[in-house]
Formats: sequence, structure tokens, C-alpha cells
Amino acid sequence: MIRIQQSSGLSGNVRVSGAKNSVLKIMAASLLAPGKYVINNVPHIADVRLMSDLLETMGASITHQNDVMIIEIPEEMHPVAPYELVERMRASIVVLGPLLARFKKAKVSVPGGDDFGHRPIDMHLKGLEELGVTFSSSHGYIEGVAEKLVGGKVLLSFPSVGATENLLMAAVLAEGATLIENAAREPEIVDLVDFLNSMGAQITGEGTSTLQIQGVDHLEPVEHTVIPDRIEAATYISALGMTGGHIVIEEARLDHMEMLTEKLKEMGIEIEQVDSGISVTVSQRLQSIDLATLPYPGVATDYKPFLVTLLSISDGVGIVTENIFAGRFRYVDELIRMGADIRAEGHHAVVRGVERLSGAPVRAPDIRAGAALVLAGLAAEGETLVGSASHIERGYQDLVGNLHSLGAEIEFLNYQEK
Repeated sequence: MIRIQQSSGLSGNVRVSGAKNSVLKIMAASLLAPGKYVINNVPHIADVRLMSDLLETMGASITHQNDVMIIEIPEEMHPVAPYELVERMRASIVVLGPLLARFKKAKVSVPGGDDFGHRPIDMHLKGLEELGVTFSSSHGYIEGVAEKLVGGKVLLSFPSVGATENLLMAAVLAEGATLIENAAREPEIVDLVDFLNSMGAQITGEGTSTLQIQGVDHLEPVEHTVIPDRIEAATYISALGMTGGHIVIEEARLDHMEMLTEKLKEMGIEIEQVDSGISVTVSQRLQSIDLATLPYPGVATDYKPFLVTLLSISDGVGIVTENIFAGRFRYVDELIRMGADIRAEGHHAVVRGVERLSGAPVRAPDIRAGAALVLAGLAAEGETLVGSASHIERGYQDLVGNLHSLGAEIEFLNYQEK
């Protein structure tokens, strides 16, 4: 559980970690070739530990000291991703592509993870079938087999990040050329492509909606540095929006979140790239705006809980439209408990800014919503207690300590939640 007192005027420097949504996929990609990998800028978060456990269950050896991870992938592995690990983290599904590419078979439990709506993996399976995989399912597991993978053309019905990643990792060892159209364009996809290409893959088109992959016979292990976490950077920007002040977010890159930056500037947050990262200043009450989540380069759905929280104390009325996950307003009731004026229905929420929030006991339903409730506590009179804080630890390396270093009145309460 996290306890937060109302805070104002945050100041100082904070460094963002490596991107959670990049490192998990790079760890999965290490399955493509035996040998020793050195991955730099790897955060110490629960999801990284879960992915480590998953790879070790298959036969890998992993050490993680400071921000350096060393992965040893053996020649022989057990290509099964068990339920007890996969059900705790949706990103586990991305081991499917590399396992099929290297071993021509895989057995993966249906994934779990954050609770914000149904997120089917049909696109993953349909795309892999285009490359020659045959799937069956029983007892909560998906089993894939392929005599060989053969390149083909895959048109995604939606630019799914996970489906794009699985297809990329399968296609790099497929026979012939693969074309992925309507592919996801996120910076984390570009980072994965850079990693795969450094291993010897032949991929072009990263950062665009069309990816071309020429299959190769084998890949080699490499050293790689993970990109900074843009969602963590957005969290600290939003924290400043709740309290006012001036901070520098070291390592953060504005070119990874341009649309978000435009929206935040409309609200009155001053943001600029500096040599060490991003400089952020908030000197007055923010103004409400309307916004809609969209696939990259649009405003990411992961940013939305922070933006709704900012709007809850901004001047005016903002309309928020969720175009990715219908169930991702489940934290709104918790903000209402704190005095926010929000009406959410289906894909839309109307947020009327109030002068101040009030501290209350609330519960984190997922990683980003949990962080957003912590941010709300920074602007709430009295004491806020955020339960189910283990969700937050899945995606942040010491969020509490970093906010405290900027002047926030915040601490972890180390007792068992009932």
C-alpha cells in the first residue's frame, strides 16, 4: 500500500528507466538464437522478473545486476509457457513467435495481465497461420506446430503491437520474404527491430505501417541498450501537472511522444527537450482539453489514466474518448471517491475539473491506473492510501522513491494488505 499526502512544487531531476514494453519483447527475442546476450538499461520491475522466470522455466539462465541483464540461451529448450506465469502477464504471449521460429513448435497458456477489458489474440494466431503454423487449443493452452515457416503477406485488421512483434520474431527465420501491412509503429517496435537486425535479421520499414522481412538461416546473440520508457516519462510530467513546479526527466525523449506533448502543452504544461532529457515546468492551473486515444503516433491508451487525472483538477470540461480498450475506465470510480467529477459511459468520459480532490482509500486496478491514483493523491487534501500497489511495481522501478526525491510526501507502507 502507498500513502500520499498533498504535495506541491515538485523540483529536481529524475531518471527514467528502460522501457518495460521494449525489454520484455527483447527478452523474448533472445529465444531466437543460442548464446549469451547482454541487455543494458533493464529496469528492476515485477514484469521483468516474471519474464525472467518464464525464460528460465524453458531452460535459459538469467542474471540482472544494476541495469544490466545477461541472458544465456541453451541449444536445447522446453518450448512451453506455463499457465502460472503467463496468466500473470499478458506480454508473455510474445514468446509464441520466437519459439515457433526456432523450434517449430510451442505450447503457450492463454495470457492474463492487467484487468481492463477483453483483448483477444486472434490477430497473433491468424498472422502466424499465414506463415505456415497450425494451431490447436485445449485446457487453456494454445499449441502451435509448423513443419517449416514460410514468408507471406499479412494484413493486420488493427495495428496490434503484440501481433506485430510476434510476427516479426517468427518471420526473421522464415523461408523467403514476409510483408506485414498495417503494422504497429511504436518506438518499442523500432527498438525490437534494431535488436533483431543487430542479430543478423533483415527487416526494413520500422517506424512505418509496412514492415518487410527477408528470412535468414540463423541469428547471433548480441549486446543491446533498451530505449527509455516514454510512459514512465509521461507519469512524471503528469505528476508535475498535479503539483506545479519544475523538473528535468533525464534520458526521456520527446520524439517518442510528440502527440502527447502537444496535448500537454495545450493544457498549459511547458515542455522542451534539453541535453539531459526533458525539462518540464507548470506554473498555473491547467486548462481542460478534449482527447482521444489512438494507435501510435496518436495518444496511447497507457497515457489516458494520467490525462483523466490531470483533467480532474483542470479548469473547464474535457471529453475523453477511448478507441483501444472499452473497459479502460475502471479506475474512474476510484477518482470519483476522491471528489473528481467524471461521467464515463462506454468509450467516453466527461471530466469536469474541480478545485481540489480529497484524500481517500482507493485501489489500483492495473499498472497505469494505479500510478494515476498516486498522482491524484499528490493533489488531494489529506491522506490518500492506494491499495493493490503490487500492480504499480509491475511497471515502475521505485515510483515512490523517485516522486519522494522530487519533494512529494509519499511512502510505502510495508504490511500485508487484507
